[in-house]
Amino acid sequence: MAAPSHRRSLRKRRLAVVSAAVVAAGVGAGVFVLNANADGVDLYHQTLPAKDGWAASGTGTTGGAKADSAHTFTVSTRAQLVKALGSASDTTPRIIKVKGTIDANTDDSGRKLTCADYAAGTGYSLSAYLKAYDPATYGRSKLPSGTQEKARAAAQAKQAKTIVFKVPANTTIVGVPGTNAGITGGMLQIQNVDNVIVRNLTFSATEDCFPQWDPTDGDDGNWNSDYDSVTLRGATHVWADHNTFTDAPHFDKANPKYFGREYQIHDGALDITKGSDLVTVERNRFTDHDKTMLIGSSDKDSTGKLRVTIHHNVWKGIVQRAPLARLGQIHLYNNVYDTTTVNGYAPQYSVNSRAKAQVVAQANYWTVPSGGKVAKLLSGDGTGSVAGSGNLVNGTVTDLVAAYNAASSKKIKTTVNWTPALTAGLETSAKNLPAELENTTGAGVLK
Repeated sequence: MAAPSHRRSLRKRRLAVVSAAVVAAGVGAGVFVLNANADGVDLYHQTLPAKDGWAASGTGTTGGAKADSAHTFTVSTRAQLVKALGSASDTTPRIIKVKGTIDANTDDSGRKLTCADYAAGTGYSLSAYLKAYDPATYGRSKLPSGTQEKARAAAQAKQAKTIVFKVPANTTIVGVPGTNAGITGGMLQIQNVDNVIVRNLTFSATEDCFPQWDPTDGDDGNWNSDYDSVTLRGATHVWADHNTFTDAPHFDKANPKYFGREYQIHDGALDITKGSDLVTVERNRFTDHDKTMLIGSSDKDSTGKLRVTIHHNVWKGIVQRAPLARLGQIHLYNNVYDTTTVNGYAPQYSVNSRAKAQVVAQANYWTVPSGGKVAKLLSGDGTGSVAGSGNLVNGTVTDLVAAYNAASSKKIKTTVNWTPALTAGLETSAKNLPAELENTTGAGVLK
């Protein structure tokens, strides 16, 4: 755990920021006291501290700190969350307090919905889909098309209408402490909006009932799903803090195989794509997941954007993309990577720098089990860069790029074209990070 002096200084720093935000918002002292927690910190009006990563750039990230009482909501069901979010085009500041776990796969009355409910009336069935696109008869040269593919897309659209929550600008979504706050089976979509805060929530079991078969994806084809737990698409000034991301209770090892490939129902945990910019991801826990964080959806996503800071997070039971970065300026500092296989999730790599990504990795800590290879902690396409220093593997300072380059023909570059300046909380030594972050990251920690 963090030293007491560190925790006290962190609380004082955040309380000062909260107080300033409340005063700036014109919120009365009485309201501030009403919403304060035991430490005097108001989680609901709290804003991103100064210099705390890329999301602090420019106007900073304040979320819904200026929300009035009419736009402050406490929600515990899917229908209540949808109502509180309102229109994605409404920029009125709002605060949404999530109390307990919201099941996204429910109708407006709270009735549980299943994959069969979404498929009803579309004509889709998995057995018919498998028969229609079996590579032995359909071939491997083109994407599925025709009756069953249209039916699959229609069923998927029905599910999306229910489980995708569109977040408007100037919004704070925070889990109420002590209530196991979170969203199961859903996706927060932060698209083409500015100034959003997401904190203290557990995102679990985000599953696509209707993955698409793509025989052209790779040498053997792949099943691809469509929902991330949190997705940023063209979003700016986003702060994701103290959340937990997990596939639980359905782990990938339980997925069947069709056409010789895993029937993958999970996509990303937290993806940052389509020109998203000025994002800070801190003190989250990423567990039990494959394709965890994608920064940049293609090699031509958006040059000059995709500026992301990722610090003080824990990654455990993660197969890949922690993150996979393209094009942008990415600062990774004080993260903990445990590459032990957990619940069948066997790590392939941690950080992938490609498409000219400019990654600075400082004072991160990797735990590698016996037999693990340091050369496999990084990945790249030969165009990306990873600079930085002070990274530890099992407590020893290690040059990760040198280890990777010695074993790979696609070399990772060691110089970048920028210098991080928004580095609040940067600890120059990673030695104590595993103990410090064990009980200070993820949902349910904020009180």
